[in-house]
Amino acid sequence: MRFLMLNWRDPKNPLAGGAERVSLGYLSALARHGHEVYWFSNDYPGAMQAETIEGVQVVRGGGMGTSVLQAWRWYRRQQPFDLVIDQHHGIPWYAPWWCRTNCVAYIHEVLGPIWKAFYPGFLGTFGQWQERWTHWLYRNVPFWTACESTRDNLRRHGVRDVTIIRYGVHTKAVPELEVKPLLEPLRLIAVSRLAPNKRIDHAILTLKSLTERGIKATLTIVGSGGIESRLRELAAAPSIAESVVFTGALSEQEKDALLRKAHFLLHTSQREGWGLNVIEANAMGTPAAVYPVAGLIESTLHDETGIVAQDETPEALAAGLLDLMKRPERYQFFRRKAWERAQTFHWDNILPQACAWLETQAKAGGRRRP
Repeated sequence: MRFLMLNWRDPKNPLAGGAERVSLGYLSALARHGHEVYWFSNDYPGAMQAETIEGVQVVRGGGMGTSVLQAWRWYRRQQPFDLVIDQHHGIPWYAPWWCRTNCVAYIHEVLGPIWKAFYPGFLGTFGQWQERWTHWLYRNVPFWTACESTRDNLRRHGVRDVTIIRYGVHTKAVPELEVKPLLEPLRLIAVSRLAPNKRIDHAILTLKSLTERGIKATLTIVGSGGIESRLRELAAAPSIAESVVFTGALSEQEKDALLRKAHFLLHTSQREGWGLNVIEANAMGTPAAVYPVAGLIESTLHDETGIVAQDETPEALAAGLLDLMKRPERYQFFRRKAWERAQTFHWDNILPQACAWLETQAKAGGRRRP
């Protein structure tokens, strides 16, 4: 069968992130099953017009405001596809109205407040409105997402058919848990693209709150992005200047090594589709301390595989960590539960379910009305 995914970014785009990593995981598995798999995405400076990545044929064309038209023009010259996957990142491709075949929508999270993190004022408000309107327009299109929070948000916007397929990880869990007593200095790590919606400033302020309460702690920030200079200014505060390290982007091996040493992964995003790095940290025997937001409340099970703060504030996250430091035996329980659960999310366990569902959608029998 022939599959096509439409996504603004492909795995080699400089702005690619977790969404592209998991998308490639699903599509490359379809290619290994013997299907023809294509990925159409925006062009970017220095990119090849077409190339093959892990068996997936990547085609690039157009940019913001033009790539939908470029995709349609390219599509008309191709042999028929059995399934088109319209991946939403705030704005969709409107493929159900021009692809003339089976189509599903793939979404990582309902952006909601993230619009205003990037576009304060009217543009952010308009973005939220058009997102709700778009979901209503797609209400009869089957959706596919990774967590219950996103499913529930979609249903509130009128979508009728939502399937949950978890994200997988390539990370192999450590063979056994190393000894890691919960002692000072508390080693914290944040792994993220440095963008406004990720709220890495809250992770820095969590460290500051711990320091003000007399706890010795360090914070390692892995990743790069447009607000790095602003975060460095915040981290230069005298009380924490010696305790924050920015590593930039790292290889998977280097990242895993730091995750393995850390006591906790901090995740303070506005919302996530799932929180891929939570499971990656868990596989290294490191629980997460997260905000109570969509995606993170599914990837971290409160008081079982980690901590979910009571509020979306650095003070609340610091309070949760302080409470756990009084119960070191509970921390070891978290570590084991998180490590055991992470092993169920390896791609070997996730991909058979994902491929079976996509193949079923491709066989649905002609075009379904959106």
